[in-house]
Amino acid sequence: MRKSVIFVADSLDNAHKFQQVLSGLDVEVAAGSSAQLKNLLVQHPGYDLVVYEARGEALGRVAQAESLLLEDGSAALLVIVGEDQLGELRLPVQVKSDFVVHGASPDECAARIRQLLWPGNESSASDFVAVDALTINLATYQVNVAGEPLDLTYLEYALLAFLVTHPGRTYSRDALLRRVWGFDYYGGSRTVDVHVRRVRAKLGPDLAQHLETVRGVGYLWSA
Repeated sequence: MRKSVIFVADSLDNAHKFQQVLSGLDVEVAAGSSAQLKNLLVQHPGYDLVVYEARGEALGRVAQAESLLLEDGSAALLVIVGEDQLGELRLPVQVKSDFVVHGASPDECAARIRQLLWPGNESSASDFVAVDALTINLATYQVNVAGEPLDLTYLEYALLAFLVTHPGRTYSRDALLRRVWGFDYYGGSRTVDVHVRRVRAKLGPDLAQHLETVRGVGYLWSA
């Protein structure tokens, strides 16, 4: 089941950064200011994580956020805190929680979110491949286009992931059958054409241009 995240921040810099971070993960996001926290929790039941910017006076409301989460179930909390406030920070002890310092890199923020949402299945930066608006998580088999998940069958995903991770190299249909479908596949090589058409259609016209046909040879993904 897709995870649900509530993002609460009052600063534009964090709002912009975490919008980018969360768009690269397989999550649904509801966002608002700290004043909207209670309403967001009511409007989006079943959430899995709250990302809460606790800079300035909001730091004193971390305990209140913990109480709200305890009322609703087992959601986790990621607190964004200023480095000068670390001495005052007291993380909740009754809910699963972590913190990230304001100004942390997007990779660090994403790693801490993954640790809270998918403990034991964290992906490293090397698991992500990005081309224009396309992002592939090789660890979780998830594909996003402009932040929206792409609904692919396993073979469609495997074909796309293989070509994207081998850019600029042309593969014949038979080579793709061996590398993607496996040695035990006994169907005709034209099945590759069918899957390429489906993948192109789902990618949309802009991204589909990267999946090129090399006449008389096969297919390649152009960078």
